[in-house]
Amino acid sequence: MATFGACAWPNFHGHSYVCDVTVSGPIDEKTGFLVDLGVLDRILKQHVKDRFDHRNINLDVPEFADGKLVPTGENLARYIFERVDEELPKPAKVQRVTVGEDDTLSATYSRD
Repeated sequence: MATFGACAWPNFHGHSYVCDVTVSGPIDEKTGFLVDLGVLDRILKQHVKDRFDHRNINLDVPEFADGKLVPTGENLARYIFERVDEELPKPAKVQRVTVGEDDTLSATYSRD
């Protein structure tokens, strides 16, 4: 039986994640933005916060439920990368997503 220290609970293993999303692309000369921050905020709310915040990923997120995807930091970072990148107005694109379980443990998925 695996143990997960302070993250171990009788029924599940939990974390309070932090997610950093880095985008790149040309800066619009007229607006000075790469991406309108209101648009980026809406995308992150829909595809990250609303989907994962205060959720049991193993039960509440269909892509990870029923053993479909193991909710590792690596899989979470890749999943978020792909969803946000699909929604960003082009030519902006996601460069990297880092999902951190705490100050010393994180996983990054990047375009490189």
